[in-house]
Formats: sequence, structure tokens, C-alpha cells
Amino acid sequence: MTTIAPSPSIEALAPHFSGELIDRNHPAYDTARLVWNGEIQRRPALIARCRGAADVAAAIRFAREHDLPASVRGGGHAVAGHAVLDDGIVIDLSAMTGTRVDPAERTIRASGGALQSDVDREAQQFGLAATGGFVSHTGIAGLTLGGGIGHLMRKLGLSIDALRECDVVTADGKFVTASADENADLFWGLRGGGGQLRRRHELHLRPAAARADDPRRPDRVAGDPGFDRAGLPARLHRRRSPTSSG
Repeated sequence: MTTIAPSPSIEALAPHFSGELIDRNHPAYDTARLVWNGEIQRRPALIARCRGAADVAAAIRFAREHDLPASVRGGGHAVAGHAVLDDGIVIDLSAMTGTRVDPAERTIRASGGALQSDVDREAQQFGLAATGGFVSHTGIAGLTLGGGIGHLMRKLGLSIDALRECDVVTADGKFVTASADENADLFWGLRGGGGQLRRRHELHLRPAAARADDPRRPDRVAGDPGFDRAGLPARLHRRRSPTSSG
């Protein structure tokens, strides 16, 4: 028989936390613990749905004080289910989707829970694009820190090539910025270390401008640039022909 560890009391965390705290008795628990890969069925002791960096720091301190293992959820899209764990605390960034563009500097800042669709929506308003995932519901943080491949990679490189800095909450609850010029060792580790290396809460990206005549311009980021809609019927006919008989 499987023994489920008791959930830690959330009373100690609640006064320092502005987001939503979801334990095993919460009516939203069974929905909140799910990730994109439906095969992953883990039962965390607590899900701390953060609203900002202060919540992230509070959740980390709570985990340390109660000797709880912790995971970070951004988009929850990793097929291995790194975002959720059994009997620990999930630091859930999914409500932190803020994305802002600096058109003068041509940069984008994306919060740790932002999805590819959030970044695309803002970037397209200014004619900018960066290599994103193949689907719009991929979390931008995990995608980028893991390398990041997508439709624009042949032209713009990997997602991580556009990364300029990360705002990070470290394991001791401190706020730091990691870049090539500041906390460079941490930045080196983050670039390819994946979303679980540190509790990152914001990314700073430098996307590329997209020309209006470029078939890979932002309004086609979510599609396959190798297919032209006008020629699609002929392509489908050729693909179907060898198997149409018998």
C-alpha cells in the first residue's frame, strides 16, 4: 500500500505569500498538479502558485525550513515531468506570464511562467521574433534554458542565443541578476542547465526584427514555414497517391 506523506502546514507560509496555496485538501489540487504529459501522476505536498518574485523567495525559504524537496513549474511542458514531484513543494510560476517589450532596445522581458504564445503576442506588435518552440503552449523559460529549438532556428539560432540575462531567486532566497557581466558563473550554468538549476523568475531576451517580406515573419511563427498554403492541396495529393489503392 502506498503511503502518502502528510502535507506541511501552510499557516507558516500564508502570511508571507500573496499567491494561491494549494494543498491536498484544496478542491483544485487534482487539476493543479497535472502537467502536459498526462502519464505524469505525481502528488506534491503543496503547490505554491506565485504572483511575483517575493512569493518565489517565500516558497523557497519555506521549503528549506521544512526540509522539503522543491520543483519549479513554468509552462509544465517538459515531457519528463520535472515541474512536479511527490511529497515536496511545487513552486508554480504559471500565473506569472507578464511579458514586456522595449521597442527602442529591441528586447523582451518575460516572466518565468510565460508561454510561447505570450511572448509571440507582444513581440509581434513591434515586428520582433525570436526562436520559440514548435507549439504555442511551451513555457518560454524551460524552453530557453534548455537550449530551445523551433521554426526560426535556422535563421536566428537557438532560443538561448537570444538570452541576455536572467533575474533569479537563488536557493537561499536572494534576488540576483545573471548575465555575461554579472554573476557570470551562474549565467553559464543557466544557459543549458534547464529550469530546475535555479528558481528563475524573469528572462531578458533580444529577439530579431522580422521583415515584412520574410516568409518566417512573426505572423507565421506558429506555422511550418516549409509549407505554402496555396500549394497544400497538391502536396496532400502527392502524399496520398502511393497509398490510395489497395
